[in-house]
Amino acid sequence: MDKGTVKGKKGQGSAGGSQLLSDKLYHFAKPVLEGLAQRLDRRLVQTFIDLLSVILMHRHRNNGLLLSELGGQLLGMDRAPAGTKRIANLLHSKKWGSKLLDTWMWEQGDQKVEECMHPQDDTYVIWDESEIEKAESLQPERLCAVRSVKARRLKRIKKGYFNPPGGRPIFVPGFHWFQIVVTGFKGVPCLAHFHWWTTRGEAASKMRDEEGDVLKQLAKRWGRQVIHVWDRGFAGAPWLLQALVAQVRFIVRWKKGNYLIDENGERRKASDISRRKRSVDYRMIYDCKRRCERKTGIVFFPVKLPDIPYQTLWMIVSRPGPGRQPWFLLTNEPIPSVNEAWRIVLGYNRRWQIETCIRFDKSELAIESIRILDWETRKKFMLILALVHAFLLSLLTPALQYLTTWLLRVWCHRTGKRSRSAAAPLYRLRLALSALWSAFRPLSLPRLN
Repeated sequence: MDKGTVKGKKGQGSAGGSQLLSDKLYHFAKPVLEGLAQRLDRRLVQTFIDLLSVILMHRHRNNGLLLSELGGQLLGMDRAPAGTKRIANLLHSKKWGSKLLDTWMWEQGDQKVEECMHPQDDTYVIWDESEIEKAESLQPERLCAVRSVKARRLKRIKKGYFNPPGGRPIFVPGFHWFQIVVTGFKGVPCLAHFHWWTTRGEAASKMRDEEGDVLKQLAKRWGRQVIHVWDRGFAGAPWLLQALVAQVRFIVRWKKGNYLIDENGERRKASDISRRKRSVDYRMIYDCKRRCERKTGIVFFPVKLPDIPYQTLWMIVSRPGPGRQPWFLLTNEPIPSVNEAWRIVLGYNRRWQIETCIRFDKSELAIESIRILDWETRKKFMLILALVHAFLLSLLTPALQYLTTWLLRVWCHRTGKRSRSAAAPLYRLRLALSALWSAFRPLSLPRLN
């Protein structure tokens, strides 16, 4: 992009910048558009690319993905029914399915794995589980009971307030969900897979069965080129047995109360094994969640699982200091030195990337606001949303740094240090893109009345 094209003031060069970003979106989604062009009428293909732009423009936590709202943004509020019908015809079409978008996401993951392949660095495949809550819905297909994260957050004890609500966990209608992200030791993560399932009805299945099928697929696809990173939800002998059978490399955060077999062959809790072991090294480690550095100690030792005594694993305990819970990291990677132990800790530290991705999908992209009853249609819409998320992540690459810097400075200026120092300002980026396209509508889209 020519630096003379985009000026510092709004209106000067903004029309060109708007069209350039629209072209970037088109080229990013081009593989999907080519697949759709083989199956659909060209008018529906045009609706698809227009829908991506409209989703980026329309920001609303509760109604962001209502078809009627998007239809009004597409053709103008006076022609909202016509715009809604266009989007509905695209989503409900039987001539294409969610597999097209799912395959495209796997290809994005393949490209990221190839980019991250470096003799000195590791490639991490990060997993995390979540739920899509539809507390007031009963009609959509494949609804099941999910534990409400919103309710748990509201019940959390806050300083200065008394009588917090207690009791058993709250369950609401919804869908189970897990997400897979590919990233390197540094750089922007890549969305590789979205997966939803239910525990009720004819399509009911179990969590470990769904995740086990994906693990087998990844073992065939990437083998031992990558390291899988799991949180405490995956800590258990049944899941690790599947990982060892699939022969994948992994790092899992172990629960301190779970039992292991120590070097002397005794069955003890993880916290008891490490209690009297002094840290062998210290480093200043950056805390991604609180954006500060902490003096962290480390100790490592070999262990075995009680249910799998033939396999030697390594436990790395990361101690971030007083007042912070230590990390008990279990891995099948050999740890011959302190540097290798730190490599495991820094690798698990990258897991915060997927936490931010899921939060962005729920809070900014409003994935829980979808009101579609049919399961396949809903899945197509959610994968379209994943494509939008992936496009925003692609704008953070170093090759587009000048464009994104201009976009943030001109269309979403912030003076606060926290906003300006964010490594991946996705929220600001979408807000700036929405403001730009609202003021300078790309030529590929009709102008709002």
